[in-house]
Amino acid sequence: MSRTIITGIDIGTNHIKVVIVDAQEKDGKTNRPKILGVGLVETRGLRHGYVLNIEDVVASIRQAIAQAEKKADAKVKKAFIAIGGIGLGSISSTSSIIISKADSEITALDIKKVQEQCEKDIPINASLNKKIVHSIPVQYKVDGKIVLGKPEGMHGNKFEIKTLYITCLEHHLNDIMEAVEEAGVRVQDVMASPIAASFVVLTKSQKIAGCVLANIGAETVSIAVFENNTPVSLEVFPIGSTDITNDIALGLKLSLEEAEQIKIGAITGTSYPRKKLEEIISARLSDIFELIETHLKKIGRNGLLPAGIVFIGGGSGLSGIKDMAETALKLPARIGSLDLEIGERNGLRDTAWAVAYGLCIFGIHADRDLPIDTISMILEKWKRIIIAWTKQFLP
Repeated sequence: MSRTIITGIDIGTNHIKVVIVDAQEKDGKTNRPKILGVGLVETRGLRHGYVLNIEDVVASIRQAIAQAEKKADAKVKKAFIAIGGIGLGSISSTSSIIISKADSEITALDIKKVQEQCEKDIPINASLNKKIVHSIPVQYKVDGKIVLGKPEGMHGNKFEIKTLYITCLEHHLNDIMEAVEEAGVRVQDVMASPIAASFVVLTKSQKIAGCVLANIGAETVSIAVFENNTPVSLEVFPIGSTDITNDIALGLKLSLEEAEQIKIGAITGTSYPRKKLEEIISARLSDIFELIETHLKKIGRNGLLPAGIVFIGGGSGLSGIKDMAETALKLPARIGSLDLEIGERNGLRDTAWAVAYGLCIFGIHADRDLPIDTISMILEKWKRIIIAWTKQFLP
């Protein structure tokens, strides 16, 4: 049986993670992909997700890929990559058109037309210097009534669409893609980190009921809000678990190395007042929850997501985070989990790997009809539109 190699690369501010999987097929069906190898190295040259020194980033990517290649006994030539950092964000846009056909039937042309209009209606100040990473239809309406499923073939006079555009600062995206290409790997597609992680951490029922996925990274906290199995908002905050480490170091007068060990609950020979440590961690977590709550209020979802909030990332293991979140956000809370097999004995359970593995899952299904348009899909869609438009002038 030949191997179908798919690679996901998560370029985080703290670590670069590479996951190589074999998307095995049996009787024409794709089984659960087998993880062949992983790579993990400390990131150099990034700050809050921004590339400060591209040579250092390239070297880090190469090192992580080399680790994964050695374990997988496979050569990585192309990969799906995740984009994160404080340059990531989302914009919602709503537009409507009058149905053009005489019998008022909604056609594929009407859907394309209203999608194009929706993108044009994005405010200039909201899209300046930004590139659309994902284009996600959130809601369709026909004559003011919400439509479940695809509207093509329905009848009406006014057709309306609400679309979520996940964007990234263009120069930041270009720098990340350039770094991967310089490392000798072709970028197959780009996906926002929170969306990639959602493929392997959240269940369909959670995304339908409504939930928040919060990734607590080293220097950022990213959240993605889901409803009706669709992302409805995404936001990244410039605060992370490194800030908690710094607070512990200052509050307890310790070195950063000791503070980090104490934060993750490691056994150290350092004595410190337990109550003061809890106060320091609680204060910073309160800041994070306040940012999340403010965003949920902004989009009208505070206290209204039945599946609650799910925490992943390196900072999700902090003591008391679940109870504090339930009190502050008035939502059910839980810590996300992974249970992935690597070979016969080892396994991945740390959700810090969720983004890289989620990219692989996306890669397996990238050629199918997904509700999320990524960069390459958006470009391919426009290519098809241009070709179709050109053909009408040909003999």
